[in-house]
Amino acid sequence: MLYSFVYFLLLTINLLTYIRCYKFYTPYLPAKTSLQSSSRIIEDASIEKSSRVNRFQSAKTILKGKFCSIKANESVESAVQAMNEYRKGSALVLDDDNNLMGIFTERDFVSNFMDSETRANDISIQKVMTPRDKLITALGSTSLNECRQLMINNRVRHLPLLDDATGMPIGVISMRDILLSLQKEDQALSSARFTGETLSEIQEKAKEQANILALAASAENQKQDVLRSSFVVAIAVVSAALLQGEWIQGHEYIAMISTFALGYLGIVFETYFEFNKAGIALLMSTALWVIFAGSEASGGIDASGNTGLLSALNDLGEKVSEVSEVVYFILGAMTIVEIIDAHQGFKVVTDSIKATNKRALMRIIAVLSFFLSGILDNLTTTIVMVSLVKKLLPNVEDRKLFGAMIVIAANAGGAWTPIGDVTTTMLWINGQISVLPTMTGLFIPSIISMLVSAFFLEKSLPEDASIGQSESKPVELAPRGRLVFITGILGLLSVPVFKTMTGLPPYLGMLASLGVMWSLTDAIHAGEGKDREELMAPAALKKIDTSGVLFFLGILLSVGALDSAGILKSLAEVLDKTFPNEQVIATLIGFASALIDNVPLVAATMGMYSTDVVPMDSSLWQLIAYCAGTGGSLLVIGSAAGVALMGLENVDFLWYVKKVTGSALAGYLIGLGAYIAQSSIMNAVQSPTLSLAAAAVGGIQ
Repeated sequence: MLYSFVYFLLLTINLLTYIRCYKFYTPYLPAKTSLQSSSRIIEDASIEKSSRVNRFQSAKTILKGKFCSIKANESVESAVQAMNEYRKGSALVLDDDNNLMGIFTERDFVSNFMDSETRANDISIQKVMTPRDKLITALGSTSLNECRQLMINNRVRHLPLLDDATGMPIGVISMRDILLSLQKEDQALSSARFTGETLSEIQEKAKEQANILALAASAENQKQDVLRSSFVVAIAVVSAALLQGEWIQGHEYIAMISTFALGYLGIVFETYFEFNKAGIALLMSTALWVIFAGSEASGGIDASGNTGLLSALNDLGEKVSEVSEVVYFILGAMTIVEIIDAHQGFKVVTDSIKATNKRALMRIIAVLSFFLSGILDNLTTTIVMVSLVKKLLPNVEDRKLFGAMIVIAANAGGAWTPIGDVTTTMLWINGQISVLPTMTGLFIPSIISMLVSAFFLEKSLPEDASIGQSESKPVELAPRGRLVFITGILGLLSVPVFKTMTGLPPYLGMLASLGVMWSLTDAIHAGEGKDREELMAPAALKKIDTSGVLFFLGILLSVGALDSAGILKSLAEVLDKTFPNEQVIATLIGFASALIDNVPLVAATMGMYSTDVVPMDSSLWQLIAYCAGTGGSLLVIGSAAGVALMGLENVDFLWYVKKVTGSALAGYLIGLGAYIAQSSIMNAVQSPTLSLAAAAVGGIQ
């Protein structure tokens, strides 16, 4: 009743806000024009939006030709000659292995030799260059806008770019290069307006140009396309034929396990095969259900009088119903987060960080990431916090270390709340865990795991490592941004309350919260025109990770097929005989989640143990939630947050193993020990209490 009242109150406020906004903006709206003029205004706004988007192209796209470089043992005179030859205003100083050691610019030459009698050929370049530890650099994938801001904040005119994969120098861009690139965009915009071209016409020309380039491709490329297409079609035809074969239907277990194993390998090595894991998961789920249905259909009529095919269809309907709840929940949560991000609502959190020391900053970042992940999810938290660290720390190596800490804290923070990680959400929606026992049982182990990892990681930072304060003043967040942030966070937090008070599935509460956010953004942006569409719910729906949602769908349907066939129950029996201790099973799942995606691992475990055998909120389910979440931090590929860090800060696998895995392992194991100790203490306290209660009842009788 309370939730319904609050929800009705929010809707009423939104309606009144909508009416007020409409009355306020109506006098200032432009007069009605012809349909063609209105269309032109909208298209002009779209072109402006496209121009703004182009400013976020990567910096490496504006590099031209070879960059000027010299060896560290050469003289200043050699550097000047090289700069004249390449007609560049700077030269990168490299060692014998072509690693970046520093940069020498025109300003360095003027400040050191203009008023000096020292000859340039007598001085080594290392004495006058800007050394590597004081150098401001950026990755090639960094946007032009970020590069420009980085150069302004640090008062530099030349910015060396490093390769995203190897960290080797790939060139230098100057402030002049950036300004020229942006000027060309503005000229293209003016030209489009002058010629009367709309955004749709420009996009159509781009498609035509892509087709012309494809036609002009070499015969070898066209032959390659034909071969690849033929290969995919042949595999699809052969697979379809095999799935209908009698041997497949007669050996259901072997066929389904082999199909799942092949699909899993494709998911694990998706980057190697260059196939998206969502497509592989969808194909795998379809193949498994085809095998299961075919095997059931060949079995005739079951004990209930239903045909095998009808029984398989009933099982499929049940699994689709269960999976849909998870998918709807994730879609609603991701859309709310995108709406908050579009209004820069997370500035409420990021602008509150004040630290002058790197160790202190790491502690603040870790704690914020931990609690933010408990409300949002580990992937969103990682993206938000890594973006913040980019603004605070110019050094790439420092940002990598902070990013690793964010991943560990986000994964640990997502393990102790039902909405913090997709695996805990799956366990909650399917009835394996509930809200309060999970939060009280896993909070202490999760935060201990995070704090222990942070303790070891911060040892890699110098004690007196200070942070250079940016001279640029942060822009204050608008009141409507704060309103959207507060409403979105309250909407996410209200979902467990909704389930407790109504008894309805959590996804309905999440969809209701999304409806409130949708109505709120419609109200506050009423009458503001098409240029505000990017701040509203439909635009947020376009930004969510649809491929990730489809991946969850494919995995959960695949595991559902294995469960319906009875394979997971057989696997549970084998595990119980081999590892009778549930703590060992959960620990192994945590280690496996460092190598394998934790979604199918947890989904398979849910199918292996029913709530009739392992009741809700038992220690096994809580251990699985903890181990699958924090265990993904052991390797950078073990979680979605880690994979995001690889793309955001160019963190490679071996660097993470060398610098981070030890700290993450220490936190994982100590947190696991904390849970076991906590459970032992709780059992010791509860046992005498239960004995006294039983004795009292016996005495009364």
